[in-house]
Amino acid sequence: MTAIKHALQRDIFTPNDERLLSIVNVCKAGKKKRNCFLCATVTTERPVQVNVVKVKKSDKGDFYKRQTAWALRDLAVVDAKDAVKESPDFDLHFDKVYKWVASSTVEKNTFISCIWKLNQRYLRKKIDFINVSSQLLEESVPSGENQSVAGGDEEAVDEYQELNAREEQDIEIMMEGCEYAISNAEAFAEKLSRELQVLDGANIQSIMASEKQVNILMKLLDEALKEVDQIELKLSSYEEMLQSVKEQMDQISESNHLIHLSNTNNVKLLSEIEFLVNHMDLAKGHIKALQEGDLTSSRGIEACTNAADALLQCMNVALRPGHEMLQAVKQQQQRFSDLREQFARRLASHLNSVFVQQGHDQSSTLVQHSVELTLPNHHPFHRDLLRYAKLMEWLKNTDYAKYEGLTKNYMDYLSRLYEREIKDFFEVAKIKMTGTTREGKKFGLHGSSGKLTGSTSSLNKLSVQSSGNRRSQSSSLLDMGNMSASDLDVADRTKFDKIFEQVLSELEPLCLAEQDFISKFFKLQQHQSLSGTATGEAEDTDGGTASRSHTPGVPQPVSSEKDMIRQMMTKIFRCIEPELNNLIALGDKIDSFNSLYMLVKMSHHVWTAQNVDPASFLSTTLGNVLVTVKRNFDKCISNQMKQMDEVKISKKSKVGILPFVAEFEEFAALAESIFKSAERRGDLDKAYTKLIRAVFVSVEKVANESQKTPRDVVMMENFHHIFATLSRLKISCLEAEKKEAKQKYTDHLQSYVIYSLGQPLEKLNHFFEGVEARVAQGVREEEVSYQLAFNKQELRKVIREYPGKEVKKGLDNLYKKVDKHLCEEENLLQVVWHSMQDEFIRQYKHFEGLIARCYPGSGITMEFTIQDILDYCSSIAQSH
Repeated sequence: MTAIKHALQRDIFTPNDERLLSIVNVCKAGKKKRNCFLCATVTTERPVQVNVVKVKKSDKGDFYKRQTAWALRDLAVVDAKDAVKESPDFDLHFDKVYKWVASSTVEKNTFISCIWKLNQRYLRKKIDFINVSSQLLEESVPSGENQSVAGGDEEAVDEYQELNAREEQDIEIMMEGCEYAISNAEAFAEKLSRELQVLDGANIQSIMASEKQVNILMKLLDEALKEVDQIELKLSSYEEMLQSVKEQMDQISESNHLIHLSNTNNVKLLSEIEFLVNHMDLAKGHIKALQEGDLTSSRGIEACTNAADALLQCMNVALRPGHEMLQAVKQQQQRFSDLREQFARRLASHLNSVFVQQGHDQSSTLVQHSVELTLPNHHPFHRDLLRYAKLMEWLKNTDYAKYEGLTKNYMDYLSRLYEREIKDFFEVAKIKMTGTTREGKKFGLHGSSGKLTGSTSSLNKLSVQSSGNRRSQSSSLLDMGNMSASDLDVADRTKFDKIFEQVLSELEPLCLAEQDFISKFFKLQQHQSLSGTATGEAEDTDGGTASRSHTPGVPQPVSSEKDMIRQMMTKIFRCIEPELNNLIALGDKIDSFNSLYMLVKMSHHVWTAQNVDPASFLSTTLGNVLVTVKRNFDKCISNQMKQMDEVKISKKSKVGILPFVAEFEEFAALAESIFKSAERRGDLDKAYTKLIRAVFVSVEKVANESQKTPRDVVMMENFHHIFATLSRLKISCLEAEKKEAKQKYTDHLQSYVIYSLGQPLEKLNHFFEGVEARVAQGVREEEVSYQLAFNKQELRKVIREYPGKEVKKGLDNLYKKVDKHLCEEENLLQVVWHSMQDEFIRQYKHFEGLIARCYPGSGITMEFTIQDILDYCSSIAQSH
């Protein structure tokens, strides 16, 4: 590399008055390896210019040529790629970025170091060096001093230090005084030596002349030292004099510190005593109220409440460290504990007495005192007990065991009271439903349980018999264990509906009032917070204690308190659900259609209760009862479908409107009036769909089995009745069935008409059927008269058999037969007769057309006209 450097200096840079300072062998990154050299150079003439030159070996020989040169002042960034890990890659940012790969890391580092030093020495512009080790970037030496740099290239940089202005001026003055300095260097050096010797002698004489002054200065220093010694002696004496004063002041300071410490301790002690006295001292009036306070009067209850709160504050005071070790504090705490226990025992005993008294106050039942269907009002009792609400909260926070005992006693006493009242209430409701007590006994009502134990024969005594009823045939065929819906009039059902609504309307405020009282009196939260989790579904529902365990004396979380309200309500009102179920069973026994009324009323009350609190006792209980009502409703629908399937018809009398079709009409009319604004319309729509399909199937079944009445008549009359019912009631979910019923009625009406009309002109029908058969076989219509069996003589013979008188007689017989087939209830005789008239005229026109086409010019006509047919039909209808 040294030989290459000298060769480049000699061949390329010396001719251009430049000096080569550093060189690095590189190639371009990412391309084919073609080596070249990057050279850092400076010019020998002023002003100095620093360049980076790219030198490349010529392709024609072994000499080098200058390819590209960049001024160092155009260099913006030097990127060494990695300051820690050695890498031969580096970038130079001129007008664009040039990426290079050095032959060795040492050459790259030497070249970058040289660039940095040239930048420091010659350029005012600072170049950014990134990813360069700090060891390469040495600080530049201040101007005026020689800098020792290792390496030949760095020494060359030092040789060309630039002179400042003063140095240039001094050298010029010296050279003007010695004009021969350039021509005779030895004479110039000798002159400089002589002048140096003259300056040295002058310096020595100056030093010797200042010796006297030095001696004078030394004497002054000696005198100053003596003065200092005297001052030190005086200061020592003063210090001895002040030593005793210092000792006295130290004693005074220590005494003051002890006094201050004593005062501080006294203040702290007073503060602690005041804290204990202020927070752990219970007034005598409070103590007397806790021990002897009147728990029956409002003033006494208020005094006891204030005293209990004060006692709780004293017991819950946050003692400071060390207080619990004081004997007085221990005694006071024990006194508070005794007062709390004594007052808690006295309060629990008093409240238990109040509960017992309330439980025995209602000595008579509802039936003995009132005929009105109402429940007693417990508001006065709740109002009196709510005066103790704050004391109950105190008891809950201080003695949870006694609080739980009071809760259990309250549930025991009140459950017995409510059980008597509710059973009497339901007894009155059952009596009102069945009319009188004697009638109630017919249903097997005994005691307060209200269970139905009557036999089938006792139920039949209440049914209304009507021999003139058009559905008397079906009444004997229905299940005799249940009373038919047609046996009770609308007034009885309305009466039942009002009684059932009255029962629910009385129970709902009773339960809500009791639940609200329990929440306020026992300080239980009814509504769960957002962060809580409902766990009541896993609790016992028989009124017992919760299955989860809890620490006595510790209040329960929100979810447990909500469960506790539901458990208390379940225990107190445990008789409501079975009594409601018994009442529902009675109503269903009286009239199965009562399940419709109960379903609507119960659904409404469940919806109302769930809007208030979906997890409350009332909502849960009514929801359970609603399941029973829904089951009875489904059973009512199933029984009707079963009765349809088991219906039998008489073989000796005409069918008419089938009983289950009339019953469906009655059921639908009743249901629409009941469910007009009900919440559970979907249940009725499902029942409609099941019933109407069963009605369709049963009608077809009976029509197929009918022997006395033609199948088409049975289908026509019953589907006409179904269509009329659905059209009148406008039941939206049965629109498809209404259209189907109309189509079946129309089809069977047409079928019956065509079948019946084939009989009066039977021979004429057979004759023209033969004519049409010949035409269908390919015989031309005008040639049919040449057929032996269908010639004009045969036609005249057949026509003579049906003169006008005979046709009228046949139509009269047909009218009588149709009248015999059809029932009076549906009143379809005129509709059918009019359809037969139209069909007969259509057949007449058809026969006339065949005669005109097949027997042209024969002059053969029927012996009666269309006007005759209209007159015959009109006179026959009027005569009957």
